[in-house]
Amino acid sequence: MLTIFFMLALIAMVSTKLWLAARQIRYVAFHRSAVPRQFEPTISLTAHQRAADYTVARTHLASAEAVTGAIVLIALTLLGGLQALSTTLAGLLGHGYAGQIALVASVIVLLSLIDLPFDYIRHFSIEQRFGFNRMTKTLFVVDSLKGFVLSAVFGLPLLFIVLWLMEQAGRFWWLWAWGVWATFSLLALIIYPTLIAPLFNKFEPLRDETMRRRIEALLKRCGFAARGLFVMDGSRRSAHGNAYFTGFGRAKRIVFFDTLLARLSGNEVEAVLAHELGHFKRRHVTQRLVITFAISFGLLALFGWLVQHSWFYSSLGVTPVLTTGNNHGAALILFFLMMPVFLFFLGPLNSLLSRRHEFEADAFAAQQTNPHELVSALVKLYEDNASTLTPDPIYSTFYYSHPPAAQRIERLLATT
Repeated sequence: MLTIFFMLALIAMVSTKLWLAARQIRYVAFHRSAVPRQFEPTISLTAHQRAADYTVARTHLASAEAVTGAIVLIALTLLGGLQALSTTLAGLLGHGYAGQIALVASVIVLLSLIDLPFDYIRHFSIEQRFGFNRMTKTLFVVDSLKGFVLSAVFGLPLLFIVLWLMEQAGRFWWLWAWGVWATFSLLALIIYPTLIAPLFNKFEPLRDETMRRRIEALLKRCGFAARGLFVMDGSRRSAHGNAYFTGFGRAKRIVFFDTLLARLSGNEVEAVLAHELGHFKRRHVTQRLVITFAISFGLLALFGWLVQHSWFYSSLGVTPVLTTGNNHGAALILFFLMMPVFLFFLGPLNSLLSRRHEFEADAFAAQQTNPHELVSALVKLYEDNASTLTPDPIYSTFYYSHPPAAQRIERLLATT
C-alpha cells in the first residue's frame, strides 16, 4: 500500500508543479504587453517585460528540476538504486557505522551533483542573461567546495550521533535525536553570523554615519538591540539587493547588501529595516522556530515508528538486513526522500503563514516610518530584482512567501 500511495503522491506532486508552472508562464506572458495601471508612473514597459521574461525563464528551469527530481527519486527507490548502493557499500565497509554513514553521504553527494547543473544554468545562463550574475566560474566552484566541506564538518558528526542513538537509545531514540537536532539548529543560528557567513562574504561595519545614526534611532525607538550594523559585498555575486537580520538572541546583527544601499535613499532604507524589525517585534521568528520544532517532533516520532516495520523498506525498494537489524542509514535516506512528496500539498499553508507575517511586518513599518517610503523602496526592489508584477493568482497562492506586489502596496497605501 505504501508503494501505491507513494507513486500516487509523486505523480500528483509532479503534475501539480507542472500545471502551476504552465499557469504562471501563460499568465505572465499574457500580461507582458502592458504595465499594471497602478505601476505605470514608476515602472517602465521595458522593465516590466524584462521581469516577465525573467520569471518565465526561471519557471521553465524549475519545471525541468521537478521532472529530473522525480526520475532520480524513482531510480533510487522503486528501481533499486539505493538497494544497489547499500549492497555495494556494505560489501566494502560492512553494516556498521562506517557503512551507514558512507551510504547516507553517498546519496547526499549524488543528489548534490545532480543539482549542480541546474545551479550552473541558473547563475550562468538565466542570471547572466538578465544582468544579475556577477559571480565568476571560479567563485562558483569555490563556493560549492566550501559548502561541501561545511556540510561534512557539521553534518557527519550529527549523522553519527543520530545513528548511534537509533542503535543504542532504545524505543524512544527519536526523542533524543529531536533534542540533539533542535540544539544543533539553535547553535547554528548563533554561530552562523560570525563563523560561517564570513567564509562566503565580506562584512564591514556600516561607515555612513548619517545612515548609522538614523538606523540607531529607529532601533532605539523600536526597543531593539543588535550586535552591529554591517554591509555585505553582495555585489560580488549578484546585482540583487536585500537586507536581513541574522543570528539569534544576543548574537543578532543587521546586514545590508551593498547593492541595496547603492539603490535606496536613506528614508527608504529605514523603511525596509523597519519592516525587518516588524518580524522580530511580532515574534515571527520565534513562531516559525516553534512550528519547525513541532513539525520535526511529529515527523521524527513517525519515523521512529516506521523503522520498526520491514514493509517500510520493501515498499520503497530496499530489502532490510534482518540478520543484523542495522538498516538505519537506508531508513534515514528513505524517509527524507519520501516525506517531501507527502508534505508537498501542505506547502500553501506555509506560504499563507509567511504572507500573513509579511503583511504584519509591513503594518509595523508603516507605524514606525512613512509608508510611502516603504512603497517607494518596494517598487525599486521589484524593478531591480525583476520580480513580476503580474503572477498567476493560483501559483502565487501556492508558492509565494511574500504577497504579490499589488496586494502589498495596496495595503500599505491604505494605512495613510
